[in-house]
Amino acid sequence: MKIISTSIKGLFEICPFINGDDRGWFSRIYDSNIFKNTIPGFNGNWVQVNHSFSRDKFTWRGFHFQKEPYQEVKMVKCVSGRIIDYVLDLRENSETYLKIYSTELSKDNGKMIYIPMGCAHGFLTQEANTELIYFHDEFYNPEFESGVKYYDKKISLKLPAKPNNISNRDKNHPDL
Repeated sequence: MKIISTSIKGLFEICPFINGDDRGWFSRIYDSNIFKNTIPGFNGNWVQVNHSFSRDKFTWRGFHFQKEPYQEVKMVKCVSGRIIDYVLDLRENSETYLKIYSTELSKDNGKMIYIPMGCAHGFLTQEANTELIYFHDEFYNPEFESGVKYYDKKISLKLPAKPNNISNRDKNHPDL
């Protein structure tokens, strides 16, 4: 497993090693010892795992986060299809405040993204029938959920295509 720092502090790309033979392949996607020894502040306590399915190509989901005291760390893996994944730094005292990091996650590349507390997450599907698995270190609390519109002028996100499927909730997130 290779853990790679990104331009946003605390945000990591995780590249599992894939061992294959004529039967197929095997890959470890989580090892608490490697995470604890590589990722500063990682507590190793995944308390919730979610699975999402997006039927259409160019579906937008995000930018989502939970407010204090229910902020969360997330790890996201694409298990079917392909997405462009976006992380927005909302930590006001961060050097990368309101900066966005993007990367492609796909079934084929096997990469994951580790998202620190204080960042919002969103993605745009690049294929139909795309599925993601999300690991969370905090339980979902609907009273503290929030989001940012992907087209908020303060962040100037450039998407490779206009979303053709987006929820009313995601369309109506407040401006920053």
